[in-house]
Amino acid sequence: MRVSRAIRFLTPIWHIWHLRKKTELERCANSLKLWGGRFGKETDELVNELNQSISFDQRLYQEDIQGSLAHAAMLAECGIIPKKDAAAIAKGLHEILEAVEDGEVEFTAENEDIHMNVEALLTARTGDAGKRLHTARSRNDQVALDFRMYVRKEISVICGHLLEMESVLCRQARKYQNAVMPGYTHLQRAQPISFAQHLMAYAQMFSRDVTRLEDCGKRLNECPLGSGALAGTTYPIDRWQTAKALGFEVPMSNSLDGVSDRDYALEFLSGLSILMMHLSRFAEEVILWCSWEFKFIDLDDAYATGSSIMPQKKNPDVAELVRGKTGRVYGDLMSLLTVMKGLPLAYNKDMQEDKEPVFDAVDTVTLCLPVFAAMLDTMTVLPENMRRAAGRGFINATDCADYLTKKGMPFRDAYTAVGKLVASCGAAGKTLEELSLEELKAVSPLFEADVYEALNLENCMALRSSYGGPAVSETSRQIQEIEDFVNMKHKERGDKAAEQEDE
Repeated sequence: MRVSRAIRFLTPIWHIWHLRKKTELERCANSLKLWGGRFGKETDELVNELNQSISFDQRLYQEDIQGSLAHAAMLAECGIIPKKDAAAIAKGLHEILEAVEDGEVEFTAENEDIHMNVEALLTARTGDAGKRLHTARSRNDQVALDFRMYVRKEISVICGHLLEMESVLCRQARKYQNAVMPGYTHLQRAQPISFAQHLMAYAQMFSRDVTRLEDCGKRLNECPLGSGALAGTTYPIDRWQTAKALGFEVPMSNSLDGVSDRDYALEFLSGLSILMMHLSRFAEEVILWCSWEFKFIDLDDAYATGSSIMPQKKNPDVAELVRGKTGRVYGDLMSLLTVMKGLPLAYNKDMQEDKEPVFDAVDTVTLCLPVFAAMLDTMTVLPENMRRAAGRGFINATDCADYLTKKGMPFRDAYTAVGKLVASCGAAGKTLEELSLEELKAVSPLFEADVYEALNLENCMALRSSYGGPAVSETSRQIQEIEDFVNMKHKERGDKAAEQEDE
């Protein structure tokens, strides 16, 4: 797994050097390009390097082969190519897929992209049968298909990581429903909450990330194959057959839109950017919590690093890197938005720049999510330190005002009275609960002995039982809600996988 991630992050310069090499087993290239019929000169080498995309789009080889299998089957079914040629094409494509996955194929920059590389490999194996595969198809609808299938697949992968994150948060929250901590506004101690409620706030964010990505998946689930270069085809193709075979709901209804639409990639990147924003906010709090100034948690040694010069240091590098990589995903979104903003219909070569931002964002998110979840799962929570922090900062001041209000004082008058108490406590170095009853009565005769029960932080938290609050009854409901959501999504994913297997 780590090796494959490392390979994903290799630089384009290395790829270009690497792709110039030829293997003995498979030689995709011939000096004449598949589109070279109209040209009388070979392409300049620098143009080849600028034009090629195989250095990054080779990761679409599975989608490209799946699309070609469906296309060939449809061509034969519609009587456009002989069935024996379709059978030869299918056999050749399966062999190529196996060879690629066994590491026996060297793609070449001379064949520019994954589509031309696969077609050249197929033609080398099957001769004229392979040359018939591209009938009624363009690279424009081919790449649109491959890219949609890739994004659809990665949505499922990322949602799986998010569901695991949710499970981690639920496990930790169940342990610490009674752990009182200060809730903050403006990074100032504000009101008493529980650690469980704080974790569940992030669980809600990640639930929205799941459904947001799923919504993107629903909108992209239309098949562009059959759109041709831009204007469809004169062949009697069956676009519904290929759409169904590839797991799409319907064919895209406009061929211009079919080859030029990248809304799904932009929506996907937008969803990933929001997801990373949630992770970054959480990372910021983890960084604060494990500092000596807070010390609410301690990170496991496996998810922290040390200093080269200061032996006492234990640095939250996982959280810091996630926070930093958020900007990278934002940049991927802005990059593609900028590419697309001025393009006329239909396909333009600029759109070759759609893939690297998406690939980079996917690599970044799929690297960050599992390690962040593991960091949270293994952290040591220090509820005593949280309670100690909650004891300072007058976070029960609102409860004190509510006490007076329940005794009959208008809230604004109660607010003013408690403000005076806080000021006097600050001067005397006391907390509200450390004031004597006489000191409290000097501000309002409504104070009685039961005020100390109202000021107790555990009681303050327990009484906040309004829907969504920090009381144990409410955090139990919130945790169960997320656990039910996770279980429902796992079941949906399992049912969908079973359906695909049956098909």
